Amino acid sequence: MAFISKQVRIVNDLGVHARAAGMISKAAQNASAGVRMIKDGLAVDASSLLDILTLECAKDSTVSIEIEDPKDLEILERIEKMIAGGFGEAS
Repeated sequence: MAFISKQVRIVNDLGVHARAAGMISKAAQNASAGVRMIKDGLAVDASSLLDILTLECAKDSTVSIEIEDPKDLEILERIEKMIAGGFGEAS
């Protein structure tokens, strides 16, 4: 199975903190198949808030979001927009 992925840069000053990780995991939990978040070669389950926090995504770091099922493209795009938009925080 081919994976679909997008790279996105963390733009908010606080990086991916608990609230931001919660937003990502909540979106990923709606996927019909797996969603992974990857940083520096380490891939974690994006539906797990704690797994996301282990990536230590600081401002200006780049992550990849990867989906297994093309049906989950909307979720991938939603997560990409969340991250690119700084999770609604002022930067």
